[in-house]
Amino acid sequence: MKNKVTVRIGNVASFILDKKSLFTTMIATLLLGLVAILSMSSGEFFISPLNVLKVILGIGESFDQTIIFEFRLPRIMMAILVGIGLATAGAILQSVSRNPLGSPDIIGITAGASFAVVLFLALFSNESNALTVSQDWMPLFAFGGAMITAAIVFTLSWKNGIAPFRMLLIGIGISAFMHAGTTVLMLVGPIHQASQANIWITGSIYGSNWTEVRMIAIWITILFFITLAMTREMNVLELGDDLAKSAGSPVQKNRIIFLLLCAALTGASVSFAGGIGFVGLIAPHIAKRIVGPTFGSMVGLSAIIGAILVIVADWIARVAFAPIEVPAGVWTAVIGAPYFIYLLIKQRSR
Repeated sequence: MKNKVTVRIGNVASFILDKKSLFTTMIATLLLGLVAILSMSSGEFFISPLNVLKVILGIGESFDQTIIFEFRLPRIMMAILVGIGLATAGAILQSVSRNPLGSPDIIGITAGASFAVVLFLALFSNESNALTVSQDWMPLFAFGGAMITAAIVFTLSWKNGIAPFRMLLIGIGISAFMHAGTTVLMLVGPIHQASQANIWITGSIYGSNWTEVRMIAIWITILFFITLAMTREMNVLELGDDLAKSAGSPVQKNRIIFLLLCAALTGASVSFAGGIGFVGLIAPHIAKRIVGPTFGSMVGLSAIIGAILVIVADWIARVAFAPIEVPAGVWTAVIGAPYFIYLLIKQRSR
């Protein structure tokens, strides 16, 4: 039995370097670059894709350089990093829970960050609706809210270890509770606070700058590479608890590590982009349909698909109703909500 388990683990782990997965990921990366260039071309001042490439290569005109490097490229980079963070978090959660409905915004981590931001606005807004502290503290509050909510969900889910299905059910309840608390704070607060909070809760990367990009890049890069380094452990977990234990895997320890990675990736992403929903749900599903469900095969592709989804959502947000800008989270919801309903129906029919 032990030899069979060892062979099966070896077969699963081999998917990490599967040629099909590698080729598909390269194609997706090229598509990501194309979408990024087209997004940088669009806006109030149109810049041809060729001129965008010239600017990137350092030979473009000064006006084009100013538009791209000061305004559009920071948003593109923020969209890429946020998409990678949310999609990777979703891939982790779906694999850990072995449930296709697993997503950071479903189990309340995003809602916890939103509640923390609205609480920040309520605590530090004076009578004239001005903040009494620097707005730079708001991402820290959001990250803290995400992590605290994750800790609550994981603690309440503990029953001789974290039970995946129990975690999803408790997460849905905590998410509803956090949404209710957020609504109450918005109702009792001033109009200025409510409108500002609503934009943030919906999710938008409007106003992103290079300082914020550098901050989130450090977090997402470190957490993403830790996730990649642990793909073998996740592949073993996906075999099921009994097989994983018989193979000598510390199941509960690894599960806790992966859930902490999920919470940290979500917290970092939501801290700077607000509650952009459904990316963590959709991207892993698309990746699984292309390269298969094994975590090592699909996590990289899922991250790139997540980046593409957020860039496209922000692109539409900027140009669809210009000069009015609709938050990017609205467009991810337009795609994600029907897909979520489809998944629910599919699960019910089994």
